[in-house]
Amino acid sequence: MTEICTAKSTIYNQPLLRKYYKMFNVAQQWNRCLDVIKANLPAEQYDVWFAPIVAVDFDQENNRVTLRVPSQFFVEQIEGRYIDILSAALKMVFGENVRLTYKYNVVANDDASAVEQTDDNSSVKLKQELKIRKPRVANPFEREDTLEDIDPQLNPRYTFENYCSSMSNKLALSIGQTIAEHPEVKTYNPLFVFGSTGVGKTHLLQAIGVKLKENNPRMRVLYVSSRVFESQYTTAVVQKKVNDFINFYQSIDVLLLDDIQFLAGKEKTQNTFFHIFNHLHQHQRQLVMSSDCRPSDLDGMEPRLISRFKWGMTVELEKPDFVLRRKFLAMKAAQDGLNISDEVLDFIANNVTESVRELEGIMVALLAHATMLGQDITIDLARSVIGNTVKVAEKQVTFESIAETVADYYNLPTDVLYGKSRKREISDARQLVMYLAKKEAQMSSTSIGAKLDRTHATVLHACIQIEQRMSIEKDFSREVQAITASLTQ
Repeated sequence: MTEICTAKSTIYNQPLLRKYYKMFNVAQQWNRCLDVIKANLPAEQYDVWFAPIVAVDFDQENNRVTLRVPSQFFVEQIEGRYIDILSAALKMVFGENVRLTYKYNVVANDDASAVEQTDDNSSVKLKQELKIRKPRVANPFEREDTLEDIDPQLNPRYTFENYCSSMSNKLALSIGQTIAEHPEVKTYNPLFVFGSTGVGKTHLLQAIGVKLKENNPRMRVLYVSSRVFESQYTTAVVQKKVNDFINFYQSIDVLLLDDIQFLAGKEKTQNTFFHIFNHLHQHQRQLVMSSDCRPSDLDGMEPRLISRFKWGMTVELEKPDFVLRRKFLAMKAAQDGLNISDEVLDFIANNVTESVRELEGIMVALLAHATMLGQDITIDLARSVIGNTVKVAEKQVTFESIAETVADYYNLPTDVLYGKSRKREISDARQLVMYLAKKEAQMSSTSIGAKLDRTHATVLHACIQIEQRMSIEKDFSREVQAITASLTQ
């Protein structure tokens, strides 16, 4: 017995195994920290800022945890936005007085460039930013408290609460919320958001402004489109009030400039905006701009302006994916008091794919049909409305395509559906083919029966069975909806 214990002790004293055990242990403890953090953060913020972090070491002697993060940028974000929740989680798992070290590569994917940064100096930049003096007006002899409040030109309808999120806009949304909730930290200054028409750029800029004004009522926040900016500048030139125009914009705390691509080719306006930009940026005022393309693709824009647009953070708002489109439709239906089935919402989300603006137009049209004409909102009505609004390239639904889609969904060979097998999974799939052929391909019961060598009565029975199952089996109903949606994709 003594020999066994001694041998076991020798094994566990081997350096390699001790190191492995230590790494395994710290990983387990870090996972407990992540559970705490995940329970106290929105999912999109957790996924962006904490999911990529790995705990690599815990020095018990010095009570120090080392976290591997993707970049120094992550350190600034953690220290600036999440240090309270992170500290609470670490203390809960690792104990009081735990210290923190961040490890990251200065050059991406180059481990030779790895550096460590302790919590003693990680917040230096943040602390400097928190000491930023209050914004001063352009005229040094004018008292700040004499500035009149301005109309921020914000639409209270555009908020973060009704801004639907998905992977297509998660990063942009997270950054926008950071600016709105922590205006003292200028990591994302300027923020340049780009994307095609109708993907939510204006909503995001407005939501930032709305949240800032809610939290800081005295803050001078202004949302303006570049066309309005250009018009104001032209008026100032005509009236010989360019200095007043510049002084006004230099007094803004947060400038939200939409569709900046419309300043392309306007040399004098760009020159004036260049000076406004420099003043605001130098005085730690926040700038958020949107465009339909990335800065490097802005034709007709001064190179010196383009270089400044790249100083902060550039982020793309991609075309809305299915998840976002589906969320938006469900939200609009609830807001408008419309009773729309999941089947119809899926159909719309699958066929209107370019922008949220198009989806909103479809919902307005459906609302009109439902309230003014008293029509039920069905797939046929949705198809008609969509056809009047966007070009829908519908995929032709045939019996063969239905059989293949059902077989693929249930991982069955297509030919077994045409056979005589009465196995439950095959029989159920065959009945679903009959139901979808009648409903989606508009085939008669006789034609469907001929395809499967079944009688007219068998097809009718199958359709009744499927409808009954859908009414009481929610999981099965969702399966049918998913298969139906894929038929037209």
